[in-house]
This record gives sequence, structure tokens and C-alpha cells, in this order.
Amino acid sequence: MTWKEIMLGQIAEFRNGLNYTKENEGTGLLMINVKDFGDRFVPDYSSLGEISAVGVNDDSFLQNGDILFVRSNGNRDLVGRSLLVEDPPANLSFSAFCIRARLSIEVEAKFYAYFFRSSEFRKRLSLLGSGTNISNLNQKVLSQISVPIPERSIQRQIIEVLSPYDYLIENNKRRIALLEESVRLLYKEWFVDLRFPGHEHVKIIDGVPIGWRRVFVPEIIEINPAERVEKGKEIRYVPMSSLSETGMTINLREVENRDKPTSGKFRNGDTLFARITPCLENGKTAYVNFLQQEEVACGSTEFIVLRGIRVSSYFVYCLARTYDFREHAIKSMIGSSGRQRVQISCFNEFQLVLPPNPLLEQFNEVARNCFESLANLQRQNDILIEARDLLLPRLMKGEIQL
Repeated sequence: MTWKEIMLGQIAEFRNGLNYTKENEGTGLLMINVKDFGDRFVPDYSSLGEISAVGVNDDSFLQNGDILFVRSNGNRDLVGRSLLVEDPPANLSFSAFCIRARLSIEVEAKFYAYFFRSSEFRKRLSLLGSGTNISNLNQKVLSQISVPIPERSIQRQIIEVLSPYDYLIENNKRRIALLEESVRLLYKEWFVDLRFPGHEHVKIIDGVPIGWRRVFVPEIIEINPAERVEKGKEIRYVPMSSLSETGMTINLREVENRDKPTSGKFRNGDTLFARITPCLENGKTAYVNFLQQEEVACGSTEFIVLRGIRVSSYFVYCLARTYDFREHAIKSMIGSSGRQRVQISCFNEFQLVLPPNPLLEQFNEVARNCFESLANLQRQNDILIEARDLLLPRLMKGEIQL
């Protein structure tokens, strides 16, 4: 089936986002930035930052059905990614690195939100730029790209086919976030705030509970452990872009196969800790749980690999997410502006208090159950995403009879 095509500008109007500076610091206006796109279909409103809403024009607020595109970013692969605004909170806006598309009421916005995520659209978008990818998207480029315009009843039928996948995916993402938050809060309560089971009966001297002891990171964690890989054998490669800024999961759609490994190698249970600015400040940290037993993968040379030697992998990941650990690493950064990197030696100076083994085991038992449930949910999502993404191009080309 071949559908009629029109220019996107015939059914949508566009607006660039807000430029704001430190003078806009405050609260009241939720902001969607490039970091909030990730691999999401709709925004996670609970994780958005805020600025002051004073002086912001009403036309800068987002409405239900608006679609946002990444307009400009140092990572060319991110340009053109999109988000559908559904059931937005009041006072929601977007940054100048994004473009808003507001579609005509004569079409189904969600249908086009799906189309914008398809390989077909990405291919057309790249052809309008210079080279194989565009590094800066603008309103003119978007308005001139051709899009299909099937009958509205067909648009709605396609939405009905694809929506259940996204409902399950988003529901699993919420469950994943809650599981991770519960473990990280438990770690903080027991090992940072020192409100561990029985703390009422344990005396604390100079910040150290009786039975605990001060240790430096290298005593309990191996930094960038050495790994051997078979020469000429294909190896999976994890790019920095595949790491989340808020959680432990890795976007497997961005994982590649390579003939030659990088120097940063890791196994299941290792924590990947970004060492370069602004990736570290933005929160990029991941827990590796997608590999086969004994499989070794490699990744960006801007990762620091952390592996527990006297503590569990769960303890290591939660430590890597704590404020003190991250701030210590950030303060060690050196290099030119915009390319500063953490100094590996900084971990030799980071000290923490290590609990006795029975308490560590008690924590590990709780964390293990959460991490395993989280991994299962992520695997479910990978299957759902793969199925949806196989359907998407065929639906958008009219190849499936509805």
C-alpha cells in the first residue's frame, strides 16, 4: 500500500526552545533538555530539572501532543531524536537545544511520533543534512521533509497496534527505577547515614561504628581490571551514549560488535563509571548485566571500570552513585575546558567505612533480589522493543494489512 506524502511543514508549526542562563536559576518551570531524551518515547516528568518561570512567554509552554526533536548536540547521533508530550504537567517547557513541532488537529500526533522514531524518517532526515548525518537540525529542514499521510482511521489503527508495547515498556521502566531507588536508598541509610539494623546499640567513635573500619577504595575495589581477549575474535563494544544518566541500565540498541577491543574491558557485575566531563557530572554510570557467562566486552576509553574484590558488585555500584564518591572524582579532574578527565589516582585517597561481613551479606541478599528482578524487567523490555521496532517500519510503509 502506498500512501500520499506531504511536506511536514504543511501539517506542523515549529518553535525553538528557551535560552536560559544562571540568571534563570529557580523553580516553577519544568525543563526538557537533551539529556532527558535517551531512548524514551515520552518524557519522564519526575526527573526533569527546573528554572524560574518569571518572564517566560506562554507560547513556550508545551501542550499535550507536542513533539520535541533534539536540535543540536555534540553527539551527531542524538540529533533528530524525538519525544511525544503526553499528559504534561503545568508549566512544562523545553531548552534551546530542542525544537517543538505542534501538529494540526486534523492528524494524529501519536502516529507521527511513531513515524519520527522509524528508520525511514531518520534516513530522510539525514539526506537533508550535510554528509551522512546532520549535526544541527533546524525548522527549515524539518518543514521540508516528506511524511506519509494515510487516512486518519489508518493512523488510529497503527496507534492501537503499537501503543500496548510502549505501555508495557514504560511500566517496566518505572518498576526498574523504583527497584534501583530502593537499593540505593538502603545503601545510603545503612552505610552513609549509619542507620543500619541494630545501630541504636552500636557505639560510634570518630564517625566509625564499633566493628567497622576505615578503608581506601583500592583495598576493596579493583580499578580497570586487566582482561585478556582472543585475538581476532568479535567483541561487543559499549559506547558512552548507551549509558543512562539516572539509572544502571545500558541501551543495548547502541551496543556494537567490533573486531578489535579497546583498552577498557569488563564482565558482568562490573560498574562503568564515566571519567570525562560532562558525562560524569550528568550521572553516566552503569551496571553490566547483559553479557554471557565468562564473556568479556569492551567500551569507551572514557569509562573507569570498577570491580569489587572484597565487596559485592551491588555495593560497588551503589557506592559509585553516592554524592561523596562522585564529587571526589569530579574534584580530581584535570585537562582543558570541556575535556577534563578524572585522575585514576584519586581513588587511592577516597576513604570509606567498611561494615562487618554479616551486615554486608544482609545488604547483598536484599540487593541481589532487586538487581535480578531489575535485569529480568530489562530483558523483557529488550524483547518488547525489538518486537515493536520490527513492526514499526512495516506499519509505516503500509506493508501490514490492518
